[in-house]
Amino acid sequence: MSESAPGAPDPGPPPRPPGPVPAGYVPPERVHVAHPPGASPTPGAPLLAPAPVSTYASSPASTIQVPAGVGAPGAPSGPEGEVPFLDTPGVPPQAKRQAWTWLMFAVGGFLAGQLLASLFALISGAIAGETSAQMQAITTSTAPPEWYVVTTLIGLWIGFVGAPWLASRTQGTRNFVRDLGLRFRPIDVVGIVIGVGGQILVAVMYAPFQHDIHNFNAPSQKLTGASHGAGFVIIAIATVLLAPAAEELFFRGLLLKSLARLFTPLHGAGRARAAGVVLAVIVDGLLFGAAHAEWVQFFGLATFGVILAGVSYRTGRLGMNMVAHASFNLVAIIAIATGSGVIH
Repeated sequence: MSESAPGAPDPGPPPRPPGPVPAGYVPPERVHVAHPPGASPTPGAPLLAPAPVSTYASSPASTIQVPAGVGAPGAPSGPEGEVPFLDTPGVPPQAKRQAWTWLMFAVGGFLAGQLLASLFALISGAIAGETSAQMQAITTSTAPPEWYVVTTLIGLWIGFVGAPWLASRTQGTRNFVRDLGLRFRPIDVVGIVIGVGGQILVAVMYAPFQHDIHNFNAPSQKLTGASHGAGFVIIAIATVLLAPAAEELFFRGLLLKSLARLFTPLHGAGRARAAGVVLAVIVDGLLFGAAHAEWVQFFGLATFGVILAGVSYRTGRLGMNMVAHASFNLVAIIAIATGSGVIH
């Protein structure tokens, strides 16, 4: 190959070889190397500078910053979705301000879910011919009818799924699956052990006090209501399959990520980050327990929420969480069906 004559214009990067565009291909002219604040590129330095990425590509036309630290000694390795999201380049929220917005979406989604649950219940009650006094009695009943249970769950789930979707669309990459970590791997079957083990752990925690607590199994009974036969099957399917998906998207996909980003420093991976992650996991678990509004069951639900938050953070995905959550709920449904009763 002949060299360019002195003073000749730079011919620029060589053209991309012909053929199909490989997945993730970035033209060289759109690559910008992220360097530590205040540092300047050093001749001969590696392309990936040892500093965390500060921005992410929000659209195909954006300039892409090469995630600094990827491939550096001691950096987490493995396929995308197998490391904590804080170590996964481009996964939002990437900045404190963005994390605050995600948190506001979580608050709004929770309130919207509560409002829609009440609205749907009122509409269903009117269709069923229930009076306002009857609706008040149903609301406080320990065994509400099937239509009430189903309509309120649908309202909650709209808020729980809608908030993460809006966060991804407006404050993410618009890739819902990637932004929320909605991926499954074969190893996620370990979630069955986590879910069943969670029920055993909660049962052991409450064993010394169970006989002193009035109507200990009321939350599980209220969930299944007065259902039987086909109605029980519908509620069981909703509890085992749909509820874990919606709740994990909200509590671990949206809420935990916003808390982890808010509580951890943007740079470095020392004690400050470890403490921030632990705090985020604990707060997420406590909010998960409080959201169920079952104060007798709060400590057990919060404990299981902390376990789920830890699993989600470590894997960077929601797959194992959803399997564990579904298994946890399945044990409760089986206990109700067989007449024993386990915390839900």
